[in-house]
Amino acid sequence: MNARLPSTQTEAFVLDDQHAIGHIAVQLPGATAIFRRYKLDFCCGGQVSLAQALADKGLNRDTVMDELAALQRPDGILVSADASSLIDHILERYHAVHREQLPELIRMARRVEAVHRDHPRVPAGLAALLEEAEQDLLSHMMKEENMLFPMLKAGGNPFVTQPIGVMRAEHTQHGAMLEQLMRLTNNAEAPQGACNTWRALYSGVAQLHEDLINHIHLENNILFNQFEVPAPTPAKSACCGSCG
Repeated sequence: MNARLPSTQTEAFVLDDQHAIGHIAVQLPGATAIFRRYKLDFCCGGQVSLAQALADKGLNRDTVMDELAALQRPDGILVSADASSLIDHILERYHAVHREQLPELIRMARRVEAVHRDHPRVPAGLAALLEEAEQDLLSHMMKEENMLFPMLKAGGNPFVTQPIGVMRAEHTQHGAMLEQLMRLTNNAEAPQGACNTWRALYSGVAQLHEDLINHIHLENNILFNQFEVPAPTPAKSACCGSCG
């Protein structure tokens, strides 16, 4: 779980309503769900600027821009905080985000698999893999939220290492899923000439990959370590006279 997927963006994305709506859909994971809700065509009609698309629909520019701006989440990983603050950060930055990410990725994967089923690089089985990942993550996060995290916020106890061990094992399974996800999507690299939906799907897959790696790192290497007693260092055996 130390691998990192190179960013799909060459530079930080700056949200601008003069950008083409298709460009925003690809560069800002999660934007497609907002565009769908407002019935804004980001695929076939993706060459139109966001400002023009909003004007054509009579939509409030500030309202939509605020929703899109909320998708621009910080990339930094919080490391210097007490356990309670770390947990709150994990819940807000990762648990809530995964719950938003996966349904939209599943919807786009189904569409890409159906529309481009004859394409040689279509990611056949991607929707099914994402659906399985969603169920596994929802179950995992529920265990943390209902059992482990309250125990850690209360200061832990001598038996807390057991549920931590279960979570670590499930994290390993999530890592295997991410490896399969990258193989299936060619490291989230869309083929030449791919439509905006396909490109937005892979941008979202790349973001899920990065988010879940950071999420697991924060729990495995920072949060859980605060509650696990390190193994004692073996005592030196008495010298038998041949060590000096």
